[in-house]
Amino acid sequence: MVRSESESRPSEARSRLLKTAIRVFYAEGIHAVGVDRIVAEAQVTRATFYRHFPSKESLVVAYLNEADRAIRGQADAAVAAGLPAADTIRTISASIAEGIRSPGFRGCAFLNAVAEYPDPDHPVHQSVLAHRQWFLDTITELLAKIREQPAEPAARHFVMMRDGAMAAGCLFDPALVCETFLRGVEGLLKAHAAPSYTEPADM
Repeated sequence: MVRSESESRPSEARSRLLKTAIRVFYAEGIHAVGVDRIVAEAQVTRATFYRHFPSKESLVVAYLNEADRAIRGQADAAVAAGLPAADTIRTISASIAEGIRSPGFRGCAFLNAVAEYPDPDHPVHQSVLAHRQWFLDTITELLAKIREQPAEPAARHFVMMRDGAMAAGCLFDPALVCETFLRGVEGLLKAHAAPSYTEPADM
């Protein structure tokens, strides 16, 4: 069945709004960008904006949901490859490093957002916490496959290294930051695995 222009336009408009938000929120900050700017660059009306997003905050949550979906996709692909848990963590770490080295990188979208929404009860803050809990749980599960205890403390260590690399990656030489981060991940894997540690295949 062929959809009419009026039927297809709302989803296209929503997509333009979200793509615009993803670009400008990440590049310039959330509070720095108003609804009027997003409406103008997405080439929609304010009425169209509010039909899809009841408030700017709901658009911010949708923006973070898209970032969450992309990161989950990378992690799911790494897990689906069926490699040993240590190599899966190395793959996830490599994707983090690749992001840091990418053009236009300006830190973690979630850490940037939570700095602008410090209220722990705010939906944006809650979205950040949900994403970070998922990421911590994912790394914990992988580390537990290497050595069950103490998997969560080691996972928190990994997340802290990741946060530091994401923060430093837009301030200092990305190549050096990534080298330091990946070396730290290797050291963490070695310490966590204890006698069962094996060097990665390419070393």
